[in-house]
Order: sequence, then structure tokens, then C-alpha cells
Amino acid sequence: MTDLSHLAQPGATIAIRVTPNARRAGVELLDGQIRVAVTDTPEAGKATEAARAALAKAMGVAKTRLQLIRGATTRDKLFRLD
Repeated sequence: MTDLSHLAQPGATIAIRVTPNARRAGVELLDGQIRVAVTDTPEAGKATEAARAALAKAMGVAKTRLQLIRGATTRDKLFRLD
């Protein structure tokens, strides 16, 4: 898993791209974009919550500190660190 602790600044916004139904879960930084692969399905917000948890773990913060700003139903999401 990629270490993203350098992004853990209060008030920071983090844009990610989520891949649901992946074979393996993980977070990677590819060409300056954060990509989060989750094994959950994209129904009822399961993939979004799994992505939030994975991003929080990679950043070294509690998942309750990450608030979804945009992208509840899309693959491209924007989170804010409170």
C-alpha cells in the first residue's frame, strides 16, 4: 500500500479514482493521481466507504476525518480532511 501521510494536512482536498470489484484492494499513486482499488461492489455506497477506509489507512488518519465532498455515485471522488 502506498504511503500518503504527506497529504495529511487539515483542510486538504484529495481527489481519487476508485475501481470497484477489484481482485485486490490497494492504494497507488500513478501519474500524480491517487487510485484506490476496492473489492466491494458499487451499490448502496459500499465501494465509497471501502475507498474512504483505504485512503484513511494510507494517509494514517481516522476514516471519520475524511468527508466526501463530491462523487458519491461516480468513480472520481473528492474528499476533504477535517
